[in-house]
Amino acid sequence: MRRLAVYCGSAMPADPVYVETARHVGRTLAGRGIGVVYGGGRLGLMGAVADAALDAGGEVIGVIPEALVNAEVAHRGCTELRVVQTMHQRKALFTDLSDGFVTLPGGVGTMDELWEAISWAQLGYHSKPVGLLNVAGFYDHLIAFNHHMTGTGFIRRQHAGILLHADAIEPLLDQMAAYQAHEPIFSMKLDRL
Repeated sequence: MRRLAVYCGSAMPADPVYVETARHVGRTLAGRGIGVVYGGGRLGLMGAVADAALDAGGEVIGVIPEALVNAEVAHRGCTELRVVQTMHQRKALFTDLSDGFVTLPGGVGTMDELWEAISWAQLGYHSKPVGLLNVAGFYDHLIAFNHHMTGTGFIRRQHAGILLHADAIEPLLDQMAAYQAHEPIFSMKLDRL
């Protein structure tokens, strides 16, 4: 994995565990020679990941829509900052530039990015690993809901392993490196759908 898209919030929660983890993720990726592709902001967890990766000598590519350059206070210190027109272009560029996706805690935008990465993997638009970093149990209910969707049949059994998750970045990266692509919906015959 040369680069990973990192999805996370632009907010700064009161509990310091979130920002400490974001900084650790940035340092860890840089230490492993993995570049960061992220939302291009300098605030919140976004900024913490980017700053830590840059401080550790890592590559950081920010991708931010023009309308959010001022709202998210674009990070001008990135290795590269790409300004796009729309959120759709932003997410497509995340996918084009990265070899996988890591999701840290965040809000609605982070969830949008995570579920689109999973959906695109199911369909076959990409075959890259999708990782979820479950910081301090933040995603316990989401992981349980993902299992529920599989158990009820809304996620096909062959796609149940798309969402990888761990409580720490190191084992999550190991899972992602070992990820074996599944059979995408685009290549399935009708009787397997």
